[in-house]
Amino acid sequence: MKGPFFLIQALLPILANPASIVLNASVVAHTGMGGSSVYGATKAALLSLARALSGELISRGIRVNAVSPGPILTPIYGKMGLPEAELQSMAAAIQSQVPAGRFGIPSEIAHAVVYLASDESAFTVGSELMIDGGLINI
Repeated sequence: MKGPFFLIQALLPILANPASIVLNASVVAHTGMGGSSVYGATKAALLSLARALSGELISRGIRVNAVSPGPILTPIYGKMGLPEAELQSMAAAIQSQVPAGRFGIPSEIAHAVVYLASDESAFTVGSELMIDGGLINI
């Protein structure tokens, strides 16, 4: 939470009008997933920051929004130190909870961020875009 907050604070003097800030939150901000209390709390704080900063910065032409990815296929899972069989079991359990039936891919998050950063989303302010294969909403 402190990193994004202080980065935004430092960059405010050089942001143009119009400008867009996109924060990276997580679906974990909306769930009670065991073992993720600090992570979930910081992601929820980022969502609150996006809404609060939206109200504070919109008069300067700066929009603030957030993306909340669900399970995304990245190398993070391989860095958990788990045996391959356990990783596969964990991945299957996660995937079974996603209505789309698969993990997302990083480019799907990137496309959403590009949209929120672009002028095409000029009327999108203080919003959260869930990119989770339906995990939270279905």
